[in-house]
Amino acid sequence: MDIGALRRKIRNIPDFPKAGILFRDITPLLADGPVFRQVVDVFGDRYADQRIDAVVGVEARGFVMSSALAYRLGAGNILVRKRGKLPFRTRRSTYALEYGTDTLEIHEDAIRPGQRVVVADDLLATGGTISATADLVRQLGGTIVELAFLIVLTDLKGRDRLQQDSVFSLIQY
Repeated sequence: MDIGALRRKIRNIPDFPKAGILFRDITPLLADGPVFRQVVDVFGDRYADQRIDAVVGVEARGFVMSSALAYRLGAGNILVRKRGKLPFRTRRSTYALEYGTDTLEIHEDAIRPGQRVVVADDLLATGGTISATADLVRQLGGTIVELAFLIVLTDLKGRDRLQQDSVFSLIQY
């Protein structure tokens, strides 16, 4: 895969959602069918022989990544959502934000003990969301095979919060 061509499909939006933030917009990549397929195939090939039972996606762009990868692997697709968005009984994980906290939830029956799981998201920044998601997978007894990202923002040091997990990404900024 030509990583340079992939990078050119990611749009940079300065000062979004607030001043000083450079937002990495993956929607142009998603809109290009052949490129999106290549991305899914790279991830799919990586996990094809690893007996993955489920792919966990984090609200909201992570749902796109997890759904496509789960389909490619013939695995289940598990959704992690913000508090109050799931209709059944849930497990929760609260994590720190720059100003305050946030909470993620997963259905309490989404993962069975021992299931092999890949957590897939579009981007790793500070690591709070993915750390909380990994906590939820472990609460349910799942085994995290890897945390998979299209993009890792290396200068935000999110990888440092995920020391016990293997991390894979296609692009680093």
